[in-house]
Amino acid sequence: MRKAVDRSPTPALAAPPSPPPRAERRSHSTVIHGATIDDPYSWLRAENWREAIRRPEALPSDIRAHLEAENAYAAALLGPLEPLKSALIAEMRGRIKEDDSSVPQRDGPFAYAVRHREGGQHPLVVRRPADAAEDAPDQMLLDGDALAEGRPYFQFGGWAPSPDHRRLAWSADEAGSEYYTMRVRDLESGKDAGDVVPDTSGPAVWAADGLSFWYVRIDEDHRALEVYRHVLGTDPAGDALVYREPEAGWFVRVEQTRSGAYVVITVSDHDTSEAHLIDRTTPEAAPRLVFPRKAGVQYDVDHHPGLDGRSTLIIRTNDDDAVDFKLIAADAQAPSEARRELLPHRPGVYVLDHAVTERWLYRLERVDALPRIVVRSLADGAEHEIAFAEEAYALGFDAGREFDSDMLRFSYSSPATPAETWDYDVPSRERTLRKRQDIPSGHDPADYVVRRTQALAPDGETVPVTILHHVDVKPDGSAPCLLYGYGAYGIAMPASFSGGRLSLVDSGFIYAIAHIRGGTEKGWGWYLDGKLDRKPNTFTDFIAVAGHLCAEGYASPGRIVAHGGSAGGMLMGAVANMRPDLFAAILAEVPFVDVLTTMLDETLPLTPPEWPEWGDPIRDPAAFDRIRSYSPVDNVAPQPYPAILALAGLTDPRVTYWEPAKWVARLREATTSDRPIALRTNMEAGHGGAAGRFDRLEEVAIAYAFALAATAAPNSGGTA
Repeated sequence: MRKAVDRSPTPALAAPPSPPPRAERRSHSTVIHGATIDDPYSWLRAENWREAIRRPEALPSDIRAHLEAENAYAAALLGPLEPLKSALIAEMRGRIKEDDSSVPQRDGPFAYAVRHREGGQHPLVVRRPADAAEDAPDQMLLDGDALAEGRPYFQFGGWAPSPDHRRLAWSADEAGSEYYTMRVRDLESGKDAGDVVPDTSGPAVWAADGLSFWYVRIDEDHRALEVYRHVLGTDPAGDALVYREPEAGWFVRVEQTRSGAYVVITVSDHDTSEAHLIDRTTPEAAPRLVFPRKAGVQYDVDHHPGLDGRSTLIIRTNDDDAVDFKLIAADAQAPSEARRELLPHRPGVYVLDHAVTERWLYRLERVDALPRIVVRSLADGAEHEIAFAEEAYALGFDAGREFDSDMLRFSYSSPATPAETWDYDVPSRERTLRKRQDIPSGHDPADYVVRRTQALAPDGETVPVTILHHVDVKPDGSAPCLLYGYGAYGIAMPASFSGGRLSLVDSGFIYAIAHIRGGTEKGWGWYLDGKLDRKPNTFTDFIAVAGHLCAEGYASPGRIVAHGGSAGGMLMGAVANMRPDLFAAILAEVPFVDVLTTMLDETLPLTPPEWPEWGDPIRDPAAFDRIRSYSPVDNVAPQPYPAILALAGLTDPRVTYWEPAKWVARLREATTSDRPIALRTNMEAGHGGAAGRFDRLEEVAIAYAFALAATAAPNSGGTA
């Protein structure tokens, strides 16, 4: 059994001798609903922000100077941790199989896969004949390392082979601003054609004849509102507009049904959705509506060409108060007129996803934060489950690219178990392990303890908590704890494996995930109970989990590092204001902390789409008051804040760089403690940070080194 790593020499976090930068205060105020909002750091929002997220060099000099001063201070703060950071990077890299490859996925005459070369930062897209031997050479389709060469940022978007497998539509982001350029590669010559389509989002869907494809275009406000069809060999400027969503707060995406019959145009906000179909054999046809949108009703569509003797849509929906969703079947030609229930609504059993193939209907469900796969025979309706016995784990499925198949591929991992890919033969129920994540430096799941516990929220709800620690670490309150949370948009935090996380756990940390309201760990109602007027439940749930961990010996007050990103960064800002005494440090990645000001500015890319989540403070005084009551920037107060490290991306269109910059400026003014507060902005990346897999390790190592240093000396100043 491997012993936990002794990191006792880790230096305690200390502020650099030079004072931190102070952002200039410039008078700026707004009056709305009779209230005055003072925003002395509003100047950090560049007037030309749209240009700056595309071209970072366009950022005004005074703003750049301030961000660079912040970066210099962060570098000075983190400088003494450089040996620790380097050791963490080496450990984390040692857990990565550098020449790794995904399990090939069969699609007609070929099997496609993604792999990496040793030392390579970016994925390689490859294929081989479907029936070739496992050691047969691959055909290189896209070489991410070569395409990224000489660029400060590069990340693939989607890629899709044409129906005849002669071409590949692929896209990439070259700035981190999530504007993807789509190209078409001839797979015989290996060269891209002249079809270059800028400012796209998501993958392409090919027409059945392979001569055109549908794609989503992003507008100047970075909103995915339009679907176009591009005909090969023509100027993209003349592409036909297929669908335009008039509501600025909605998103548009395109996908293909597994049967291959239809392209589905789905439009949605956070509450409501609507789908339109186009027969892939008639690409010039106008989209055909499935069900008209109805406030609060969501649905997504798959297709079977012959169920019940006719072309049938299989639909997951929460219509008719099916809070945790149900499945219905509808005539593809007249869905509103002919529909029947396939799976009734069962409160507390959340249907996350479904897929249909020629003979099988698959669904992924979650009950009390534990997932399971259910397989149904379309011939007789018989069902069986695929589930696991660990206390906490992550599970997903992929029904594949081939409709006439009896094979289901699923993935499994847990906080202690590296990812596994299995092929499941449905008729025989036999499982074949196709791949187990290789940890080159060695890993034994028996060295770790995984627990699922429940914290009691102030209103009596129980909040699931996933816990991971080394067997040598005893839950007696002496170990430091990193507590991770998100709690927004109905996104659940999976209890999955992370090789990087083990560097903390092997160092003696207890790692915990708070499955708080705002996610869907306990069903769609769990999400509804953590949004709009019930958003504060997210924050009080997280604080309750911290208190529960202290009571159970998994943590102690003042020895907890709270960690969250994006909307989870808002959570970090809120709990820092509400209970700073609980935490030794706060790690906030691309934190959405200037909530009120952002929600009042409908010119920003994601403001209208966010109103269903938080409320519209422009038109609704109650929403204004509610958001103002918890918006982290607006609630910073004189009190002893913990150490805080905020990480941002200059080209981030989701959480703009000025939000964390304004937050840190206010925190520095207000804090009455001597614990450091730092901002580190990646000047060449966006919301996801560095794109290269090894470059990303540096950002993770910085965060973990900060956590280790912040807890290197016990802090007994907190109270549970």
